[in-house]
Amino acid sequence: MGAVAVVVLLALLGIGALHGLHRLVAPYHGVLTSLPFQSGWPPQQHALSRYHVRWYPATLVFLAFDVEMLFMYPWAVVVAQVGAKAVAEMFLFLGALFVAVGWAWREGAFRWA
Repeated sequence: MGAVAVVVLLALLGIGALHGLHRLVAPYHGVLTSLPFQSGWPPQQHALSRYHVRWYPATLVFLAFDVEMLFMYPWAVVVAQVGAKAVAEMFLFLGALFVAVGWAWREGAFRWA
């Protein structure tokens, strides 16, 4: 029980030290102008205006390929044990992904400007 109390005390001291450091370093702009953005620094622009809507389709395509890698890792671990059937299934999977890339290309998700 004593070890738990020591850990809790160290955690509280660490939190207090970080809070004190923040109070020393962050500028103070008053109660009405201080915002919870970048540790109290005034924002230079509105938070919703930072990213253009054209980046969202590119983000979705990136996430789709990221999930593809999630499925390819276990396949790479067992492909030698399963054999040609696993290779054929992976080519079917990649074919479905290439169909999705073709659709995204047709819809203009890869146009950057």
